[in-house]
Amino acid sequence: MRGYQPLFDILDQAGFTEWRERLQSRIESQLSLTRHGKMPMWQETLNALPVVVPSEIELKNRVTIGRAADLVDVDRETFIELIKRFHPWRKGPYSLFDIHLDTEWRSDWKWDRVLPHLSPLGGRRVLDVGGGNGYHGWRMLGEGADLVLGIDPTLVFTMQYQLINHFIGSDQHFVVPIGIEHMPHNLGWFDTVFSMGVLYHRKSPLSHLLELRSCLKPGGELVLETLIIEGGPGMTLMPEERYAKMRNVWFIPSVDTMLLWLRRCGFKNARCVDVDVTSLDEQRQTEWMTFESLSDFLDPDDRSKTIEGYPAPMRGIFIADAPK
Repeated sequence: MRGYQPLFDILDQAGFTEWRERLQSRIESQLSLTRHGKMPMWQETLNALPVVVPSEIELKNRVTIGRAADLVDVDRETFIELIKRFHPWRKGPYSLFDIHLDTEWRSDWKWDRVLPHLSPLGGRRVLDVGGGNGYHGWRMLGEGADLVLGIDPTLVFTMQYQLINHFIGSDQHFVVPIGIEHMPHNLGWFDTVFSMGVLYHRKSPLSHLLELRSCLKPGGELVLETLIIEGGPGMTLMPEERYAKMRNVWFIPSVDTMLLWLRRCGFKNARCVDVDVTSLDEQRQTEWMTFESLSDFLDPDDRSKTIEGYPAPMRGIFIADAPK
């Protein structure tokens, strides 16, 4: 339950006591020592982290926490080994006391593509669905968001967030181990909702869009990034079994189909603001993520195709408004 009391206080003050009680109970359950085989090690490692006040924290242009000189009387190699206990580090990069956490994804590149198209985040309440370890959430905070709530059921991501926040000490950005199905129905509270890299993992993409809409206040902004394919209205790829070795990919729409889905779900002013083919420089294996990555998911003889023969990953960013 490390660090969540400020979130619970915010929800109580907003009149969401019932939601807070359910959320608190679920967090306690998910972070119990019996929930995951590595949870005792993760908790022990968090407790072993040095207490260091960073000499600087930069969140707007990058995520930089402290400098090497801040680690007085801390063995650097031992500290690096502590951080690596939370492998795999997928979203980033982070600079932690001049240690470069070179994550699988250059999530900063995605952020650079998204940022120019957003309504200003200053003073806004933001929900980051499937936000992983909270990298983009830190960047949202750097843009002046008043509150960022990241939700992702993958437990190692929550533990990575707790490691990073051990040094940042924020009471405005939280990552909790839940899925969007655990959010209150018709919440209508967030000014901006992000869903990046989630839609194609949902068996019902329209249900996901309606869940996102229900979290937004009237007129709030949805920011959605998803895999897309080339094609016209109505075109959608449903893989036979796997896509880029992933079993849980269900529907990959064309741009026109994605815009139609958004309109049919009641969103207004839906538009596609960016299309980008994922490069081998943006998603790759590193010493901080040693499992297979994009190069292993593509046809070695034709990088324009996945290993299964489908079009290689191409991603679109969509912006839309909740109805007023």
